[in-house]
This record gives sequence, C-alpha cells and structure tokens, in this order.
Amino acid sequence: MDLLDNWNEEKCSAYLYKIVSAAEKDKKFKQLFLDLSVMADNQAAIWASQLAKKNIPVPTVYVPDWRTRIIAILIKCMGPRRLRVILAATKVRGMSIYRDGNIGHYFPKVFGELEYQHRRIKNSGNIRAAVFGVNDGLLSNASLILGVAGANVDAKFILLSGIAGLLAGACSMGSGEYVSVRSQREMLEYQLELEKHELDTYPEEEAAELAIIYQARGIPKEEAVNISNLLIKNPEKALETLAREELGINPEELGSPWGAAISSFVSFAFGALVPLLPFILSNNPQNLLISIILTALALFSVGATLSLFTQRNAMLSGLRMLLIGITAGSFTYFIGGFFGVTHS
Repeated sequence: MDLLDNWNEEKCSAYLYKIVSAAEKDKKFKQLFLDLSVMADNQAAIWASQLAKKNIPVPTVYVPDWRTRIIAILIKCMGPRRLRVILAATKVRGMSIYRDGNIGHYFPKVFGELEYQHRRIKNSGNIRAAVFGVNDGLLSNASLILGVAGANVDAKFILLSGIAGLLAGACSMGSGEYVSVRSQREMLEYQLELEKHELDTYPEEEAAELAIIYQARGIPKEEAVNISNLLIKNPEKALETLAREELGINPEELGSPWGAAISSFVSFAFGALVPLLPFILSNNPQNLLISIILTALALFSVGATLSLFTQRNAMLSGLRMLLIGITAGSFTYFIGGFFGVTHS
C-alpha cells in the first residue's frame, strides 16, 4: 500500500467514525468515535506530510467513494452494532465495545488469563460448529429420505436418494464453508497487515487509540493509558491486542479454509449417514421405521448436547430438537405422498 492509499484509508476512517458517532445512542460510545475520528485525521496528516516530502500532491478535500457512502447509509439505517464486521473491514476501530454480554467491561489483568480465555472460546466454537454440522446432516437427509419414502417408491430409490442427499449436502456445506472462511481470512489478514504497518509507523498514536477504547469500556483514564503503553511496548502481544481491542478480532482465530471445509463435509456426512444406515446395511422391510428411530435418538442427543452451550435444560433441548425433526420429516413425508399419488 502506498502513502496516498494510507492517507485515503485514514480519511475514510475519520469520515465513518463521524457517521458512527452520530448514529450511536450511548453518550460514552458517541464520544469514543468522535475521539477516534480526530485521531484518524491526525494520522492522515502524518501520511500527508510524508507525501509532501516526496512532492506528491494530496487532495485538499476527502471525497468518499461509493463503497464508503453505501456503508454510511447502512450505518444510519441499521446502526453500527449490526455492521461491526463490515466496519472492522473498513478500518473502523473500536468494534470490541460491541461484544455480547458484559465482556466489554472486563479486562484481564495478566496475559496468561487473556490467552486462556480465547483458546477456550475457540475450542468451544469448533465443537459447536461440528455439532451443528451433524444436526444439519441429520435433518436434511432424514427429511429427504422421508419425502422419497412418502411417494411409495422402491427401497433402492430411497437408498440412492439418501446417498445423493448426503454427497450433495456435504459438498455444499464444505464448499460454502471454504469460501466463507477464505473470504473472512483474507479480510482479517489485510486488516492485521494494516495494523502492523501502523504500529511500526506511529506506535504512540496506536497506544492512544487503544487507551480511549479501554476508557469507553469502563477503565479509568490513567489505568487505560498505563495498560495501553505497556501493551504497545510488548512486541509479542501488541499486534494481537490491537487487533482484538480495536477491530474486535482474534489473530489466533483466522481459521483454515481447508480445515473448515473438511470439518463441515465430515460432520454433515456423519449426520446424514444416520438415517441412511438401515438402507445400506440390509433390505429389511422395516428399514424406514428403523431409520426414523435412529434419527429420533440422534436428534434428541444433538439437542441435549447443544444445551452445553446454551445452558438450558438438556431434556427440554433434546425434546425441542426432536419436535423440529418430527415436524420437518412429517411435512416432507406428506409432500412426497401427495406427489406420489398425483403422479401414479
């Protein structure tokens, strides 16, 4: 990125900070983004001075491009909280204040505690994603099998449909997850590179930004300044902390596109295999009933497992998931029966 691009990035940030501040209802957060706007203008001035030394002309007035104008309109219509991912990608700092719950008012006192927290969140997120993948496979393939069975077709068509549903769904999940994680990773890597460049160029300004973000999250000014200065002096933690507190992202959680794709493929396929197993293993006339029983048990188990993340009653969560499965399966079975009758 050249000097003029750097200037333009900072002016874009300053422009959007003002829009976010105007849309923000919380007075403390409103002031935060006004302060960040001033800092972004100051950082733009640093780049402007470097451009002047190289006799490169700097625009006298910043004119936002169409992308920035669209984001500004969205902020006014939807509010900054809902757009925090887009804003982080547009170099708008301070998105960590929009974290859910009370985490925004808590600051770990030691680096070890900070590292433990994010590893724990990351691990639980991976497990939760796998559980949801299994659940998607269960519901979609069981519904497909019941829909085909409702049409009174031969068992071999049910088997073929189930295999097709498993492969199509798993491939769709895997490819979709790859594109999603790859796009997110590219965005985060770009932002991290920007943050690293700024940290090398003007560390004092980065420390000042971080301090006012901590103040907005309830930390006293003197303590916020001391913490920020301490963090900026630590080369190993400075970039990670700036990314997390200014952008609301964790560098350790960029994710692997291929890992995410394979994980989604496998978890979906595993779930989709459950209602299909009886048809693969035998020609028993009761295969449909066995498939329904296996699917019901699996759905209940998945629902109960999800209660680990929702802190809800395991029995109720299991029954709710089972009810969702019964509803979806009944609907597709009767639809299959309807088309089976009309085309017979």
